[in-house]
Amino acid sequence: MNLPNLLSIIRIILTPLFIILLFSNVPNAKFFALLVFAIAAITDAYDGYLARKYNQITPEGKFLDPLADKILVLSAFISFAFIGIIDFWMVGVIIFRDSFITGLRWIISNRGFEFVTTNISKYKTALQLTLIILTLIFLTFEGLSIVELTPTLNLIRHYNIIYILTLLTAIFTAYTGVVYLYTNRIIIKEFMKNS
Repeated sequence: MNLPNLLSIIRIILTPLFIILLFSNVPNAKFFALLVFAIAAITDAYDGYLARKYNQITPEGKFLDPLADKILVLSAFISFAFIGIIDFWMVGVIIFRDSFITGLRWIISNRGFEFVTTNISKYKTALQLTLIILTLIFLTFEGLSIVELTPTLNLIRHYNIIYILTLLTAIFTAYTGVVYLYTNRIIIKEFMKNS
């Protein structure tokens, strides 16, 4: 097993730890959840980079990397819905888009076709990770009772900033799915003809 694939597996292993910490009542647990998620997000940035740099791109890696991303990101959004910060339908939109595209890409690649990855999909992942980290920072500070931060936290709560940002992220995520399908329409048609 090469290093990029190992990083993807580490990201999958870190996800349950992140969830346990997020729902824990132990002091500073939210901060440690943020830390674990940040470490996992860093592995996401490096596994693809290392695979390309050292020519270690493998079929396993092409499967593991997006799978690890989906497990980490979707676990965070589902957790936020259970906490009550966002609505489950937003999570449903994100899950449907990511699961559908990942499943379709896996099926098609097993038949020898190669999907074109668009930059907009990378922006989508970056946006999702940024939103999750911002939400975790909010939850961390909310639990610390720092007087100086109270007005800012109240403002975020009053105007439903996390909710609105997640709504925009869900819409953008759905849009990237449409763009992804349109960009790969010729490959999809070829796959359908040969099925």
